[in-house]
Amino acid sequence: MDDVDADRGGGLGDPAGAARALEHVVDPVVAVADGTVTYANPAARDAFEIGDADRDAATALGTRWNRLATAIDETTVGTARWIDLDDGREGARIHRGADGATITFDRGGSAAAGGADDVSDGTQPGTSDRLVKDRALEEAPVGITISDPDREDNPLVYVNDAYEEITGYEYDEVVGRNCRFLQGEESDEDAIAEMAAAIDEDRPVTVELKNYRKDGTEFWNEVTIAPVRDDSDRVTHYVGFQNDITARKEAELELERRTDELEYILDRVEGLIQDVTDVVAGSTDRAELEAEVCDRIAAEDAYDGVWIGERNPATGTIGVRSSAGAGPERDRLETDDDHPAAETLVTGEPAVDTRDGTTLAAFPLSYNEIEYGVLTIRTDRTRAVDDREAIILSALARAVASGINARETSRVLTTDAVVAVELDVTDRTLAPVALSTDANCRLEYRRSVHRIDDETASLFTATGASADELTAAAADLSDVDCRVVVERDEEVLIELTGADNLVGWLSERGVRTQAIESEAGRARLTLEVPRSANVRAVVEAVEDRYTGTDIISFQQREREAETREEFAAGLEEALTDRQFGALQRAYLGGYFEWPRPTTGEELAQSMGVSRPTFHEHLRTAEAKLCRAFFGDA
Repeated sequence: MDDVDADRGGGLGDPAGAARALEHVVDPVVAVADGTVTYANPAARDAFEIGDADRDAATALGTRWNRLATAIDETTVGTARWIDLDDGREGARIHRGADGATITFDRGGSAAAGGADDVSDGTQPGTSDRLVKDRALEEAPVGITISDPDREDNPLVYVNDAYEEITGYEYDEVVGRNCRFLQGEESDEDAIAEMAAAIDEDRPVTVELKNYRKDGTEFWNEVTIAPVRDDSDRVTHYVGFQNDITARKEAELELERRTDELEYILDRVEGLIQDVTDVVAGSTDRAELEAEVCDRIAAEDAYDGVWIGERNPATGTIGVRSSAGAGPERDRLETDDDHPAAETLVTGEPAVDTRDGTTLAAFPLSYNEIEYGVLTIRTDRTRAVDDREAIILSALARAVASGINARETSRVLTTDAVVAVELDVTDRTLAPVALSTDANCRLEYRRSVHRIDDETASLFTATGASADELTAAAADLSDVDCRVVVERDEEVLIELTGADNLVGWLSERGVRTQAIESEAGRARLTLEVPRSANVRAVVEAVEDRYTGTDIISFQQREREAETREEFAAGLEEALTDRQFGALQRAYLGGYFEWPRPTTGEELAQSMGVSRPTFHEHLRTAEAKLCRAFFGDA
């Protein structure tokens, strides 16, 4: 090829050779750059009478130059476009380069060339301005359609590849049909009417509606329709853009559904929460509380029934204590059953199960780690118990458990039926265990008192160790504060406070601490639990709190008509905290003995008050004690 090109007088890229070739083209060809004619072939020189001096394009090409100049500016570099000149009697194909343009004229006009914006068959793919636009339409990531309103029923005359992918229809199945074939049973009539009105009024519109693919599956379609106008402002076509927004729309609808559901739940449970709270606050005993709670919950339209059950560790069953509406399926359940109530008692977490159109939701009745049973709700509504409703019902269950705990705690002072429980504890997190080991002493629990800052302090008498030895040993224990109240003979009265206060912790669970005796790293606890309480749950809570806890004995007994503890409790109720503290410290500190091992000044300092204030509290307490003893009103 190189030899051949050389023989012909130049290479393939020889400009002189290109000019010689154009000399033989019968169509007028003109090259222009910056408004100047840089070349005109013989056909152009003859057609437009261009002489050697006619270098100005406007002069050489006359009135047609204005249209040509505009078209050159609008043509993309590296592409070509066809324009009509002289009302279609003449046309020109413009080939735009980086430094100028080549114009090939066709004196036969657009009819001969194939019409406005047409490209001849000889144009290479990718060089035409029209082809660039066509490719952009085909490769657009959204569905694009063009319809012709001049034809009957405004049918589609073009769809791109993305439209085919979105709808599942092929080109030949779509063209010639109105776009309404995508509509179906659940398509929004208002959106359809809005599109029709926009077409009638020749204006753009965007709507969202449900459409149907060829295989019948639904999808959410964001449709934008806009009119296309010609130079005389007449609408010749409509262009449509289809965007599959199914994922976004489903997320929006789900958010709306959840919002509606939350509003439904809040509206429904607002009164329920208030009423259950009133029941918890106003009931006089546990049985009444449980019955009224069941009645109130069952009164809700959303629930068919409710029941409260309690586990019996001895029989391995769950017995029903109270119910309302559609109660439990049977009077007793096995604790290893697959029922939600059994699952909740095992895990301590809410459990929900739906079977045969009925939903069962169980919630633990637990307070301060003490198990009081399970609250089970039944409903046959189509709306399931979701996470938000479960959270609300769990809160109700905790409120009920708190109320039960309060009733059980109050029964400690009044019930005659109690269970005495003896436990052996070796866990050093229990302060008396660690202190008896480190100070090599014996500790005996006397009583607990509430300080002014509402902290519970437990008083112990210690034998076998001095006050200095006790405080030194306590200083090495974390979260334990040991304060010496009085030291006499071989006995030291100390006050223990700290994060781990066993007596206060048990009291919150309705348990009275009768005795704590600790020696050589081992503590013997004697606890008194109302027989109506879940004794096993109390013991398990202690076992969980302190490792190395052994059960020594359980003993059911009846209290005497009036025990010393009851008398003391009644007197304690009559005394203020300050009066009770002054009387207790005076007695335990030997203030009433002679000779006195401690002074009023020392006892006042132990309470953090002045000596006159201490004596005032002590005298008032003594007077109340005498009235209680002698029955003086």
